[in-house]
Amino acid sequence: MGQQKTAVLQYKGRPLRRKDNLIYFGSMADKYIIMLQILDTKKIKDMDVATKVSVQLQLTDPDLKSRDRVVKKSEKDSLYAAMDVASVWLDRALASR
Repeated sequence: MGQQKTAVLQYKGRPLRRKDNLIYFGSMADKYIIMLQILDTKKIKDMDVATKVSVQLQLTDPDLKSRDRVVKKSEKDSLYAAMDVASVWLDRALASR
């Protein structure tokens, strides 16, 4: 019997995982990861759409306290804008090792 492999959602070649209102972008194996938190939504037809999203570039070092892991943070008014910033921040952070 072969192992079943769960499909991992990706954005621009990096893993994307969601748990409730938190979205993690990037790999915990890297030095940095992005945490997106959906702070507010509104109903458009029958769908909840993010209207306020916190973006944080964080160090993945488990020895740091959570508040010391945050390198950069911002708030955006849509998930699209938040993902744009997240992608640029993560690319730059991981390129400057």
